[in-house]
Amino acid sequence: MACLLAILLSAVSCRSTRTGEFEILGPADETDEAAKLVAEANQDLQKIKRLYKENEGKREDIKKALEGNNAEEVKKISDELVYIMNDGFDFGKNAVDKIEQAEDMKINDDYREYLRLKEEALKKQMEAFEEYRQAARTLRDQYEPKNALVRDKVTNEFKTRSENYSRIMEKARDLSTQANELAKDALRRQQGNQ
Repeated sequence: MACLLAILLSAVSCRSTRTGEFEILGPADETDEAAKLVAEANQDLQKIKRLYKENEGKREDIKKALEGNNAEEVKKISDELVYIMNDGFDFGKNAVDKIEQAEDMKINDDYREYLRLKEEALKKQMEAFEEYRQAARTLRDQYEPKNALVRDKVTNEFKTRSENYSRIMEKARDLSTQANELAKDALRRQQGNQ
């Protein structure tokens, strides 16, 4: 009963909003609405994961086509990769938009930090997609196996951008892991306070 009274009193007490104004009953908590947006963002993330899994082998396919100086195959696979990366970028952009909407809601600081880290991770993924998309575009538009100078330049650019893609994706995964750990810690703290 004392616990229920404490909860009721804290709900009725005046708290400041993000804008510095005071509301008699405190700011309306919009965590549930924010969670719905995050669930929608997660659907976009699942689409990205599915794209990644379904096309994981294309990176190896393109390496083999490059090693064999097979211009037709390099250009075909590169073209497919450009469209795949475009789709991944679009799914990422949709997810970021939803997370930004959730961040603008009245939510607790832990959830806000979680969303900030998730947003940062998504933006890193989008940066990685752009690196790989540019790599694939270069191969698709400029690969010429009969011209050693052009072939080597384009192949080296592809290699560099592919390495950048992997490096940036690793940073994105680290940020996502940090966000997930923050969520777990907040949940443990919340359960400890009950």
